[in-house]
Parts: sequence; structure tokens; C-alpha cells
Amino acid sequence: MSGPLVVLGDTLLDRDLEGRVERLSPDAPVPVVDEPTERRRPGGAGLAAALAAEQGRREVVLVTALAGDPAGRDLAALLAAAGVRVVDLGLAGRTPEKIRVRSEGRSLLRLDRGVEPGAVGAIDAGALRALALADAVLVSDYGRGLAADPTVRQALARVPSRVPLVWDPHPNGATPVVGVRLATPNRAETARLVPGVRGDSLAALTTQARAVAERWRAAGVAVTLGARGALLLVGDGSPMVVPARAATGGDPCGAGDCFVATATMLLAAGAVPSEAVAGAVVAASDFVAAGGAAAALAGRRRDGSRAGAAREDPAVGWERAEAVVAAVRARGGTVVATGGCFDLVHAGHVANLRAARALGDCLVVCVNSDASVRRLKGADRPLVGQADRASVLAALEFVDAVIVFEERTPEAALDRLRPDVFAKGGDHALADLPEAALLASWGGQAVILPYLPGRSTTRLMKEVVRRANSRSGR
Repeated sequence: MSGPLVVLGDTLLDRDLEGRVERLSPDAPVPVVDEPTERRRPGGAGLAAALAAEQGRREVVLVTALAGDPAGRDLAALLAAAGVRVVDLGLAGRTPEKIRVRSEGRSLLRLDRGVEPGAVGAIDAGALRALALADAVLVSDYGRGLAADPTVRQALARVPSRVPLVWDPHPNGATPVVGVRLATPNRAETARLVPGVRGDSLAALTTQARAVAERWRAAGVAVTLGARGALLLVGDGSPMVVPARAATGGDPCGAGDCFVATATMLLAAGAVPSEAVAGAVVAASDFVAAGGAAAALAGRRRDGSRAGAAREDPAVGWERAEAVVAAVRARGGTVVATGGCFDLVHAGHVANLRAARALGDCLVVCVNSDASVRRLKGADRPLVGQADRASVLAALEFVDAVIVFEERTPEAALDRLRPDVFAKGGDHALADLPEAALLASWGGQAVILPYLPGRSTTRLMKEVVRRANSRSGR
């Protein structure tokens, strides 16, 4: 039987107040937030534990210190609802709270309460038992004293070397114990630790990561770079850079917790650090695009099976497409869609997709399924399966999301997306597009993009056959 994933660290209460902004206050140039609704969730180590539990792969135990005030009781209930088993060491003080005032997905103001750390109770038998049984340990240090407690550090130092220990540091937190499998400072934290190396080039980041690894005697250091992904350095080897997928809109709040929770879960399952970091970058990118922490525990994000090496491409599917569309609409942008079979993607496809993306603020590509292509093109098509075709398209920098549809034309998909513009490439006339009337029904516009002559999948296939026949002497 597999052991639990143990998260140890400081837990906060995160509160989002979301309302409408339609005017400025008459007594000051500040927005008036009408009828805000409140959403509460665990923050800090509590969020990392909740995100790990959401994946549903193993028991998650959170060793933390909760106060006895109303906010602390709220935290305990939220963690229990998320499926996290809490070992509470007790906090003599006030529950730290982080409050964001938001409108249309954007933060207007942040208020922090309980900023002074309180006294943490001594580590107990329950915490020691959890650490002894753990398949992996994540220290999520938010600088409030738990990771600096001498008895806690002694217990962490006794974690067997076979058990992955991941340390997510904080600028005001403790130095990791010796023997950490993976430390995950962000770019600013790394620069602060190594002030003699300036700049954020890959060479500078590598030098900083190597210095941090030596100082902390960590086996590996993954420097998280926000929208740029992460840089991983293990031992004396060359660095591995894992780029993040570009996200349109979204909310980065909690992305770091998603990253470390996913990386630790993958290490617990036997992944090597490179696999864990690669999976964590993908999961964090998807997390941001889907709305961040505000959406994560409300059931509007990926399911646990999508975290890790075996997950589907995060830019493919309705969840990603609808998140992208919602983010663009929230800031008044233009949603563009296009569609086609895209069997053997060629220069003509690329030119049309780039031109379509230039028409607005995001591009959703609707791809015919394999069955749909067979109905349109014949039994010998497609040459490339729908999953691979969608993945190739999703890899293009000007494609924000891809969905696969089963019908002959993407009208049902478009009716669900309701784009402002539908762009179609090729030798079509506007009157020939069945999608044109549908777009007009909600005020959208169908457009034709210039056709790049001499480029088509059929032409490529014929040329391959011609050359094969020529070589065989036929």
C-alpha cells in the first residue's frame, strides 16, 4: 500500500471578494465594487495540499498550525472538504488572511491580516507518524516559522533519502534542510540569494541555480520563471529548460503551489526530477489558463488525471477553449475561431492560422475528428489521427486552444463558442460557407482568408505517390 504525500508548512485563509465595477467613487478616483460575493479557500501550504488531494492519487496529510479563531475554524472545514487530513500543531495567534478585491477576473486591491507570526505548537506523534510513512514530503514554507522550528527541522532531517523531499522556499523563511531532492525558488528569490550574478539570461539563471544548490546542498534546483516555465539543474549536469505554454488571460494566483504539488506527486509516483518538473510546468500553465486558485477548488479546472507525463495536451479540449474565450471576453477582446481537417499541416495551414489570429485576441481551432474526415475525404483519410493533428496545432504559438468536433462542419462547436469572427482559408466564396449565417445570428462575422496557392494535403499526397512510382520504375 502506498504511503501518503505529506505537506508541511504555513496555512493561510484566502478570500476573494468579486463584484461589478461600473463607476468611480464621487469622493475619490477609486472604483466602486457593487454587490461583492465572497469565496474562501485554503492558501499557502493548505492550497498546495488541497491541489494535491484534488488529483485523487493518494492520501494527502497536511502538517500545519491552525489558530482557534473563526478564520482558523473555516480553514479546518475547507481542508476537510478538500479531502486533506490535517495534523494540527496549534497556533497561538491570529489566522493569517489574504483578501483580494476583484472585478471581471482582475484584482483591484489586496488586504493582508494577521501578518505577525504566532507561536507554533511542538511537533507531535501524529506528525512524526505521517512523516515516517510518507512516500514524499513537500515543505511549503510561507515564512511564518513552522519550517524554522528546531524540532520540525530535526524531524525533516530524519526523512529517509529514498523519500523525495521537496522544499518550496520563502524569502523570509528557513533554509532547507540538507538532503532536499528538489528545491523550487522562483526567479526573484534566486536572484536575492545570489546577488553577485545579475540578469535573467539562461546563463545567469544557471549560475544562480548552481550556487543555490551548493549552498543548500540540494540534489536539484528548479527555478520557476512564471510565464517562461522553469529551469532545472540536477548535480553537475546541463540545465533543462521547460517552457510554459502561453496562456491568454487567466489568473496566476496559486500557480506556484500547483507547480510544487504536482512535482511532489509525480516524484512520489517514481518520476525522476526532469519528468516531475516537466509535468509540473504543464499543470501550472493549465492552472493559470483555467482561472488559477479562484477556479481550482470550485471544480472548474482539470481533473487529477491530467497532471503528469501521461496527460493530454492541456491546450486541447473544451475546458481550455472555454477558459480562453471567457478570459478574452472579460477584458473586452475579440474571439476568433477557424476550422478544418488539418491533415498533414503545411505552409498554407500555417499562413491561414497566423492570419486568423491577427484578426483578434485569441484563436480557437476546430478540428474535424477522424470519423468526420473520413466522411469528407474518403476511407483512406486522415493520414494523421485526430489527437496528433490537434497536438501539432496546439503547439503553434498563435493557436490558443483546439477542440475536436464530430460533425461535417463545425457549426455546433461554433454555436457553443460564439466567436466574434470565424475565419476560413482556401478557395471558398463567402456565400458557400454554411457557418456564415450562423455567425450572423449573434452578430459575428465570417471571413475568407487568402489562399496560398500550391499548398494542399491532397497535392502533397499525389506528389509522394508520383515520386514513389518514379523510383520503382513504374
